Amino acid sequence: MVAIEVAYHKGWHSLWLKTDSMLVYLAFKSSITVPWSLRNRWDNCLRLLSSMNFFVTHIYREGNKCADILANIGLSIASYSWFSQAPPEINLDLVKNKLGFPNFRVS
Repeated sequence: MVAIEVAYHKGWHSLWLKTDSMLVYLAFKSSITVPWSLRNRWDNCLRLLSSMNFFVTHIYREGNKCADILANIGLSIASYSWFSQAPPEINLDLVKNKLGFPNFRVS
């Protein structure tokens, strides 16, 4: 929701959200899956999206390792943060992504 709000207020009216969360993806298909405690803010985000060129797609975690690392960084930060350039934690994976190298999850 924060990403949608930030994009809208920065004037970025074309937005493609790729998510590895099937629950988030399904929330865009039906608001029934959104918890009642988030419903008001969610409805406000949907209103913002109605004036934007927007679509959402599901991608497996292996499909975007940079986003997975950024999500983990986001979990460790206590407040809203903005990066004007890629954090050093994703530099290697960013280069691999740009070169089209595959990503595999190894257990």
